[in-house]
Amino acid sequence: MRILHIGKYYAPQRGGIERHLQDLAEWFARNGHSVGALVHQSHGVWRTTRETINGVAVRRAGCLATMLYAPISPSLPWLLHKALGELRPELLHLHLPNPSCFAALLSPRARALPWVVHWHADVSPDMPDWRVRAAYRLYRPFEQAVLARAAAIVVTSRAYLDASEALIRWKKKAVVVGLGIDEQSQTGCDPPAWPNPASLRLLAVGRLSHYKGHAVLFEALARLDDASLLVIGEGEEKSRLQEQAERLGIGDRVSFAGEVDDAGLLAAYASADALVLPSLDRSEAFGIVLIEAMRAGLPVIASDIPGSGVGHVVVDGVTGLLVTPGAADELVAAINQIDDPANRARLGSAGRQRWQDQFTLQQSAQSIERIYRDLTA
Repeated sequence: MRILHIGKYYAPQRGGIERHLQDLAEWFARNGHSVGALVHQSHGVWRTTRETINGVAVRRAGCLATMLYAPISPSLPWLLHKALGELRPELLHLHLPNPSCFAALLSPRARALPWVVHWHADVSPDMPDWRVRAAYRLYRPFEQAVLARAAAIVVTSRAYLDASEALIRWKKKAVVVGLGIDEQSQTGCDPPAWPNPASLRLLAVGRLSHYKGHAVLFEALARLDDASLLVIGEGEEKSRLQEQAERLGIGDRVSFAGEVDDAGLLAAYASADALVLPSLDRSEAFGIVLIEAMRAGLPVIASDIPGSGVGHVVVDGVTGLLVTPGAADELVAAINQIDDPANRARLGSAGRQRWQDQFTLQQSAQSIERIYRDLTA
């Protein structure tokens, strides 16, 4: 088959959506399909580029700016027109949320194809930034137009589908397909430096945004005497989090590593005692870092967010521990449970088995392949 993905970004830019898009595209390329990806450059890179990465034809539209998490690329509709002519895809795979996918609505060539919409997350009405809430009023009609046009909608968990107001009209064409990742071998790379290697080593991975709940994790850490935290990721909350760490007196027990490459991330998982994902709301739709940690045999502590897939990924008390979003006292109690090496080993072993049983890339990609074949038969 010939498949064209439309997404926000592609490697080396990082993020859960970007990682899954890349993994999925490369799996199909390895299995004999012709795959292209139309994405954006990083902020401020104006030029348009074309390259082939592991068999995937990647076209990047120049990005003039980023507004409310959305890249601004005036050239993307023209690049979509060219990609449709050159790659001649049999279907489009649109990764939302992403306003650039709306360009397909204006293209007769695109509208002649079946569309698979990959619904990674809702635009949350609870976001603290009022500008995002206001902009969603303009975004929603186009979002709904794309969903109406879609032949199939892929959602990452049943819980997320059932709780999504945006998808309520389209449940009949929704298909639940969990995310998946491949096995990775260790590279011998040294992990980022831990602030105190002799203490309980906690790891947090993800964009430094409000909804990730790092501030709550810092409050919990301040109530613990023998735990340190390695934070991997960048984002708009970084300076506030650094100030909070100093204010709470835990600056010497928190290390901000910024973005790290794949080898460094694998090394961080291998050297940690537990991963903590204290997210606050349904902006955390699935938590791909959870299955990355489970693959590494690492126990996880995560927020039990109503209407999110996190509670499906983590089986409370079996593969990890679930806590109420925003509850620092519950985080403290969960971290104290993880402090027991035997408990960590039990949870980590069960988590790795659950990854193998439920969340491999092969399982996820084969489910997507069945959808593709149904639509192009």
